[in-house]
Amino acid sequence: MRVPLVLLILISGWLRADVSVSYEKTAKPLLEAYCFDCHGDGSAKGEFSMDEFKDLSAHLNNIDHWVAVWRNIRSQIMPPSEKDQLALGEKKELLQWIEKEVFKINPENPDPGRVTIRRLNRQEYFHAIEDLLGVRYNTWENFPPDDTGYGFDTIGDVLSISPLHMEKYLEAASQIANQALPRDATSHIPERTISGKQFREAGEEKHASDWLAFNQERMVRAFLSAPAKGEYEVHFNYSVRGAKQATDQTAHIELFLGEKKIAERTVGWDQQETIRLSGKHFLSKGEIEAKVKITPREPVGENQEEQYLFIQKLQIKGPLDESYVEYPKGYQMIMVDGAAPKDLEKREQYARKIMRSFVSRAFRRPLDPGTIQRLVTIVMETDKSPGKTFEDGLKQAITAVLASPRFLFRAEIQAEPNNPGKRIQLDEYALASRLSFFLWSSVPDDELLSLAYRKELRQNIRSQVNRMLADPKGYRFTNHFVGQWLQSRDIKHWPIDPWRILHTRDRQQARRIFNDLLREDMQRETEMFFDFILKRARPAVELINARYSFLNERLAKFYGINDVKGSEHRLVDLTEHPERGGVLTQGTFLVITSNPTRTSPVKRGLFVLDQILGTPAPPAPPNIPELEEATHGAKGPQTMRQMMQIHREKPSCIGCHARMDPIGLGLENFNAIGQFRTDDRGQKIDSAGELVTGEKFHNVAALKEILATERQDDFFRCLAEKILTYAIGRGVEYYDAATIDLLVEQMKANGGTLKELVLAVIESAPFQMRRGDG
Repeated sequence: MRVPLVLLILISGWLRADVSVSYEKTAKPLLEAYCFDCHGDGSAKGEFSMDEFKDLSAHLNNIDHWVAVWRNIRSQIMPPSEKDQLALGEKKELLQWIEKEVFKINPENPDPGRVTIRRLNRQEYFHAIEDLLGVRYNTWENFPPDDTGYGFDTIGDVLSISPLHMEKYLEAASQIANQALPRDATSHIPERTISGKQFREAGEEKHASDWLAFNQERMVRAFLSAPAKGEYEVHFNYSVRGAKQATDQTAHIELFLGEKKIAERTVGWDQQETIRLSGKHFLSKGEIEAKVKITPREPVGENQEEQYLFIQKLQIKGPLDESYVEYPKGYQMIMVDGAAPKDLEKREQYARKIMRSFVSRAFRRPLDPGTIQRLVTIVMETDKSPGKTFEDGLKQAITAVLASPRFLFRAEIQAEPNNPGKRIQLDEYALASRLSFFLWSSVPDDELLSLAYRKELRQNIRSQVNRMLADPKGYRFTNHFVGQWLQSRDIKHWPIDPWRILHTRDRQQARRIFNDLLREDMQRETEMFFDFILKRARPAVELINARYSFLNERLAKFYGINDVKGSEHRLVDLTEHPERGGVLTQGTFLVITSNPTRTSPVKRGLFVLDQILGTPAPPAPPNIPELEEATHGAKGPQTMRQMMQIHREKPSCIGCHARMDPIGLGLENFNAIGQFRTDDRGQKIDSAGELVTGEKFHNVAALKEILATERQDDFFRCLAEKILTYAIGRGVEYYDAATIDLLVEQMKANGGTLKELVLAVIESAPFQMRRGDG
């Protein structure tokens, strides 16, 4: 039935009138009592006014204005702590009014939001190819960098495709197919590979020894198995790490299989990503001991940096006479029943079986018979061509699949894609895809697709999440999410000058204290810490105030913690070290929030506001001088607190710095590379402070406790927003307020664990549903 236009106009007018009445009755008295002193009645502190409007209806439709009010009241940033505060009931009433009357949020029917069709990012493409074909294609070197949005590279709106991307995808598809099904696949000489982390020093079997200093003689060993007797090629891959500039330092390396020396070389400064040392040797069937010996040669020169040998992998290939062969991994994954049969009809049936299995996983849903038949035709027509084989036909079909938009893009079926009022539940294949890309950064496996086929995935979602997190592929979520949320992946290349930070006599000494090995240790600590809290269902607040971490001997010594031995990270009790524990005291955070030569309270404070509390400060005004420039001419040495006080003397700076600086200065006991200290250049460090919301602390341990208790809801909301953003590929909008509240409520009702939050995100409306774009 059509509703007359006149009636629609009348209904719209009544609705607007109702909102105006509720504003006068509910919202305005509270705003007048607590906000108008600074933001009304002619005042506009911070250039923000709440009563300068000519049209109340337009004012109530100004979403940006009310989002600012809503966020600041919800987080208790406003009113300022020195002003009268809203009672809990008043705060709840005002927030609910904004959400209902201005945002038009229905908690019983949350808006799932729109999801943009997007291509696979480099991580997703890499893992998808690895899981489908067993090929590790280097997307970082072969594809352009991915853009990011809202802090993540999973955001649909920025994952567009350019002509360059398409050209690279076509080239990659062909290369990957050839690697998966090499021409000599049926006579493939076996290869056995062990990683550098499998090397051990005698007597230290529990701890990896893949980093060898140039200045110390050492012998490390690992074991691998030869599948049959014969002559083998041996390839030892390594790189030289440490010094950023050329040095005089050299070392001699020797490679042994058993007692036989296979190859040797003297190495010096070398910036190649991979260096290979090769040789040949006759091996008997069974286990063989591989040994690498390093001997110092030329010492490091004055003011030069130390170097290290980083063992990447050792590979043996043989027997070279092809007396023993086996199919490569990709061949086994594709040719599930072995070589193609001779009979033409059976070959076609086999091609159909392979295509149906491979393509349904690549496209993440069952295919129509027409698509399968077209691919089978490609296989069979190629197979019949002179000089071509069945495998050549498969490669042609696989290339077509990998270049298809149905593989490259993540798209979901929507009955009315342009109708924002049409909200639908995802079909189970789309749900399987969302789940697998969220937790595995890859395509669904057979179990997920089988459950989707039987329409049983949704009812088994929790058991599947448990299975997926327990799988080794579950570490991908930790690596990719934490790498971006906490920026731990940036630690490896973050510009920092330990010489100027530590004030050592030379750069060589500084590099002994802080080097590439330590950077990797720091990243490993943060990832293992998050992964432990997630998979052991630990309370999420332990991300802030845990009394433990994951350290090895090198990192523990750097932190000033004793009695940790070996190079492997393990759980370490930090009860006796209250200054440590939680991500804010880990090297990753402390380094990436520092400047190259000093700490930055502003960066540290801003990071906590952005990534931990979800209450970001507005952008800095233009032409703000650097700290050193602002404090130039000050008498005598200045503490960081004194320098910051001078820096923020401008009235336009005080508001933001009042939010950032107390947090940043509360972390000032940690220097720019993450070591704890009590004084800076002879002056005692004062780390006490007061948050803009009024909570006072006297040191970093007290600050962490405030963030984990009194500001816990802010942290939970922020964490929920970050995980939801990463999971669904769009930024959190004002209409997601009801969803975020539900996530936090569900999490707190189930022990406040990080794992429960991940489950709540997966069960939420934005993850399980979609609507049209409009």
